[in-house]
Amino acid sequence: MEKLKQRWGISSNFQIAIIFIVFAITGSASAKLAGPVMDVLGITKESVSGWVYWPLRILLIFPIYQVLLVFFGWLFGQHKFFWAFEKKMLKRIGLGFLLK
Repeated sequence: MEKLKQRWGISSNFQIAIIFIVFAITGSASAKLAGPVMDVLGITKESVSGWVYWPLRILLIFPIYQVLLVFFGWLFGQHKFFWAFEKKMLKRIGLGFLLK
């Protein structure tokens, strides 16, 4: 735990617990929200092949996750950590230009 706290620049076990909770809530919420968003877009399991539906749904989860991560981070008082985490992640996957 100490190595992770040092790497992330945090000081307490409580803070690391909050960060893990935010990651868990964000992952679950983004996966759950992708279904209704697909429905709004008119893409359902019945209207397209499963070979199209599931990759599209997984691709849709990514932007939802990014937004929710910062939102839940802010909600739990860890906005500074998650905003830095978000910027670093987007830069690593080549989307850093979105932050300018």
